[in-house]
This record gives sequence, structure tokens and C-alpha cells, in this order.
Amino acid sequence: MQRARSLLTRFNPIAYRYRYRFQSRTLCSSNEEVVVVEGNGYSRMAILNRPTALNALNTSMVATLSKLYRSWEDNPDVGFVTIKGSGRAFAAGGDIVAIYHFINRANMEACKEFFRTIYRFIYVIGTYMKPHIALLNGITMGGGAGISIPGTFRVATDKTIFATPEVLIGFHPDAGASFYLSHLPGHLGEYLALTGEKLNGVEMVTCGLATHYSLSARLPLIEEQLGKLVTDDPSVIETTLEQYGDLVQPDSSSVLQRIEIVDKCFCHDTVEEIVDSLERVASETNDAWCISTLNRLKEASPLSLKVSLRSIREGRFQTLDQCLSREYHMTLQATSKQISGDFCEGIRARVVDKDFAPKWDPPTLEKVSQDMVDQYFSPLSEFEPGLGLPTKVREAFL
Repeated sequence: MQRARSLLTRFNPIAYRYRYRFQSRTLCSSNEEVVVVEGNGYSRMAILNRPTALNALNTSMVATLSKLYRSWEDNPDVGFVTIKGSGRAFAAGGDIVAIYHFINRANMEACKEFFRTIYRFIYVIGTYMKPHIALLNGITMGGGAGISIPGTFRVATDKTIFATPEVLIGFHPDAGASFYLSHLPGHLGEYLALTGEKLNGVEMVTCGLATHYSLSARLPLIEEQLGKLVTDDPSVIETTLEQYGDLVQPDSSSVLQRIEIVDKCFCHDTVEEIVDSLERVASETNDAWCISTLNRLKEASPLSLKVSLRSIREGRFQTLDQCLSREYHMTLQATSKQISGDFCEGIRARVVDKDFAPKWDPPTLEKVSQDMVDQYFSPLSEFEPGLGLPTKVREAFL
């Protein structure tokens, strides 16, 4: 491993320190400080502070972040923004247990508000006018990836665990995942979307999901150096991150060492063809990776597999705002239970009852009709408002 280049010369201001604490009024106890803010004269840091819940995102938490980010963007004294999580996670995703209860209690407006709030905040990250740094030290999944990957810099560490495991709970990769997964090398995005498999920090930086890699022990030094900067210049910030970065390569067991077979198997037009391709390779080579991947696909909701494959394929030709808007339409279909109740069933099986025995509907790929998949992508009714992203005043850089 080698150190990156040294820091650029920069000012060393007399900084002032302060902390803001924001209390969530929903989905957590009244005294839980779910967003903590630290900063100096020229930068701000938002700390996700629900460590016992792996910093799972809820509506009030994201609404607070959105308000803070907009105020910092308008403040000429703030040059850049950093976000991190407390405890062993950056953010494990959305608070799916709360969503589960919303749906089962027929509180669909609260469910819609959650998804509108987080998708709109992701668009703010993707269009932010100031450099944005996400320190992904720990579990980074689902919505956690959504509020970090569209930003300027993403620092992965030896403790980072990334995944988009939505198909395993009867859902689809959302929160912008159909955009960033579809732009990964080859058909890696399809593989990650359909299997929900994890990547570590080295793999994240190798495939481009992260921009930098550093050992977690060096994060305090990175934060200290960032706190001394007086700049809004991304190149200055990048040089600071590079000083504590490591040049790394994925090990021999990494999926990135199997990218040829991933492309060969996951390039097909349908999930059935992908399964057939994996089965052929497995029978010819007795490859343990192929067998493991097939078993993983069998765990997922058949409907979610077909919907997610189409979502990734469409995302390859769409902008970030188009992906978020389409994902919102898909999410309303998933939460309505009109096509299938797989989303609630998946949460029940994996998180609520934890019997890990979901009863998918339909139970097999063969019984998932094209009409069911098409319905996920159909336009909203004239009485249902869309996501309403401010694309005319905030144009995505991605």
C-alpha cells in the first residue's frame, strides 16, 4: 500500500466549534438526537445518530437533513459539507419496519411522505452546488447509499459494507440505485441488484461506487484535516482525501475478479435467461460462485427480480431525476399491494418475525406475468401527484 500525494497549501483559520442537536418527533423516542451537526467557520458535518438502529433513515431525520443542506448551500461562509454515521453503520437504509407498520395500518400518506422526502433529498445531493463528502465507515445499504453516492466524494474504509438487498424483501433497488447501478462496469449492476450481494470498501472504490479508500483508523486524521480547510474547491478537498488514501486491489475471491462471467451470465434480456446461463456454467465447471449466485436468486421475490432487472436496464438510459421519478412510481405500486404483497411479506420474514421463510406471490418466475411487471412501470393516475423534483432550478450534474 502506498500513500497518496501530500496536501496542497491552504489557509489555517482560527475556527470555532459548535454542535447542533435535532430531535426527531416521529418513529423514535422524543429524546433521541437523530442528527448532530459539527463544524467550523468554513465547513459543516452532519452525523446520522441512530446507532442502535444502524442509522436507519426515517422521515423526520431526512427532512432535517434536507433543511440543513439547503441552509448550508445558501450560506456563503460554508464551503463544503461532510456526512457520516455514528456507531458501526453509515446508514443501513430506510426504516423499513416503520414502513411495514404504515402499510399494514393503511397509513399510506405517511408511507408516501417518507419516500418523497428521501428521494427529493437524494436529488438535492445529486445537484448540490458545494463539494459533498460522505464517510462510509460501516454498513452502507439502500437509502444510505442513496444519500451518499450522488455526492462529490465517497470515502470507503476497511469496515464498509455496501449492498442493495431490496429484492430479498420483495422490493426493488431504489433511492437512485437504478441510476448508479446501471452505470457500473459491464453488467455488475444487474448482478448486485438481483442478488443483493455485498461489496467491501476495496471493491467499492475499484468499481467506482466510492471515490477514495482509507483505513478506518485514519478517519480522525481526515476529519481533522478537512476541518482546517477554507475552500470550496473540490481539487483541494480531493488532495486532502488522497493524503490518507490507500492504493488497493480486490482479492482473488472478489466478484470483480469474475467480471467476465458476470457479464456473460447477467447480460441476458430476462431473469429466466440469466438463471439458465448460470446453470449452464455451473454444470460445466461446478463453479462454487455460480452455485452460490443461483441460490441467492432463489431467495429473492420472483416479481422483484423481474421488476428490478427492467429498472436497471431503463436506468442505463435515464438521468438521475428520471430514475428517481420512475422509482417513486414503482414504490407506490409496491406499497399499494395491488399487484402483490411481497414487500410487506419480505419485511415480515426478514426483519419482523425473522423466520426467513417468505411466501412470495407469485411464488415462481414462471408465474410472474408480463402484465404484472408492466403495471409497476405504468404512469400514475391523474389523481396521484408525482415526485415533483425541481428540475428546472436544480439540474443534475450526473
